[in-house]
Amino acid sequence: MQDVLSSLFQHAAMTAGITVRVAVNFMPDQSRTEAKRWFWVYHIRIENGRKDTVQLRTRHWRITDARGLVSLVDGEGVVGETPVLEPGQAHDYVSGCELMTNIGSMEGHYTFVDEGGEPFEVAIPFFPLAAPAVAQR
Repeated sequence: MQDVLSSLFQHAAMTAGITVRVAVNFMPDQSRTEAKRWFWVYHIRIENGRKDTVQLRTRHWRITDARGLVSLVDGEGVVGETPVLEPGQAHDYVSGCELMTNIGSMEGHYTFVDEGGEPFEVAIPFFPLAAPAVAQR
């Protein structure tokens, strides 16, 4: 079952025993291409491969559009949660991104704390945002 789920994710990165997997999909029904608004949904799975319990505290995103415009997004937790992950546990969430261009990318990092309260950063892998050619008009 784990292999089937892992195959759904197109991008992955591991840092300090934490794996972050990303699956991204363009959403034509939520996009308004005539108004230059393209929308993607992304599914993130965070897996704790460490021997200790960790907690996700903050997120940092770098979102770039086709014109090179960079937006930085910082905040507490993910979708209103600061999940605690015991060894072997995973946390999944879904969120979205709207751009004013049909192509872009996202990447970033999470800040976690270990059982001793020490913070450490975990990479969110780079992933492209690209609308299909029929949606680029």
